[in-house]
Amino acid sequence: MKKLLALLLTAVMVAGLFTACAKEEATGTTTDTATTDSATTADDTATTDSASTDDGKIVIGFSQIGAESGWRTAETDSVIAAADADPNIELIFSDAQQKQENQIKAIRNFIAQEVDVIALAPVVESGWETVLGEAKEAGIPVVLLDRGIVTEDESLYVTFMGSDFIVEGELAAQYIIDKFGEDAEVNIVELQGTVGASAATDRMTGFASAIAGLSGYEIIKSQTGDFTRSKGKEVMEAFLKSDGEMIDVVYAHNDDMALGAIQAIEEYGLVPGVDIIIVSIDGVVGAFEAIADGKMNCTVECTPLLGPGLMEVAQTLVDGGTVERWIKSNDRVFADEAAVEELPNRVY
Repeated sequence: MKKLLALLLTAVMVAGLFTACAKEEATGTTTDTATTDSATTADDTATTDSASTDDGKIVIGFSQIGAESGWRTAETDSVIAAADADPNIELIFSDAQQKQENQIKAIRNFIAQEVDVIALAPVVESGWETVLGEAKEAGIPVVLLDRGIVTEDESLYVTFMGSDFIVEGELAAQYIIDKFGEDAEVNIVELQGTVGASAATDRMTGFASAIAGLSGYEIIKSQTGDFTRSKGKEVMEAFLKSDGEMIDVVYAHNDDMALGAIQAIEEYGLVPGVDIIIVSIDGVVGAFEAIADGKMNCTVECTPLLGPGLMEVAQTLVDGGTVERWIKSNDRVFADEAAVEELPNRVY
């Protein structure tokens, strides 16, 4: 009996051992399967969230400088409206709030999302080599909007869409020369755009070169107003405080700074557009209204309506076509009565 009981106990223990092993093996298989399924799901989700979808749409990542002026807002509106109107386009928009680091972060996000085209309005000219090199390596073409960059590697972007800022500066200077005459003595104060921005650098260069041979023309003060109305007013107040009655002309790199300067001049007790001639660049509605009111004299057009053109360029690039290295805007000069006549036609 004792031997029989021992044999029975042994059999029970062996059976229990086999059952435990079977459960452990079954549990291990379930875990591996779950891990595999989970990884597949994660990969599928990443593909679904990617900007490059399979619906045939062209995905454009647009890094905008910010909303520092009416002109800048008009450009943003133009791009968004053009994208909305095109069923083949999907736009991812990023507002950098005038910080280059925000634009670099946005571009890297665009690369991660595998967009088809990157559109960049660069806040400054330099410092883009690394991030645009990453876009190039990813095979994503970069289109520069309204501002250029300085780089030794010209292949980092495929085209620049925008105006010739040097010519704009020359046109602004020519209006002043025509108004006063080449032999006049003219004291000019200059409200510069954002330091390091191509628009500011080139508009300063163009203006300076146009008056270089005229001994009576002198820029007595020059300082950045950061392309904003409030800063333009602040800097003009300082100019008036130091040089007041000596100032003949204000040359502003954009209309918003000029409008700020007009406020400062009025508060100082002088008549803008009469006591001090106001010449600017951009061609926004506010400038045309100021000219109509006699408070401003001239604005050189720099169109922000680049949206439709950007959509065409994106389509061409995705289709494997080529575009011009510089797609130039057609800018015009509006002064005095010509500006008043044009006012009803302005859309920005």
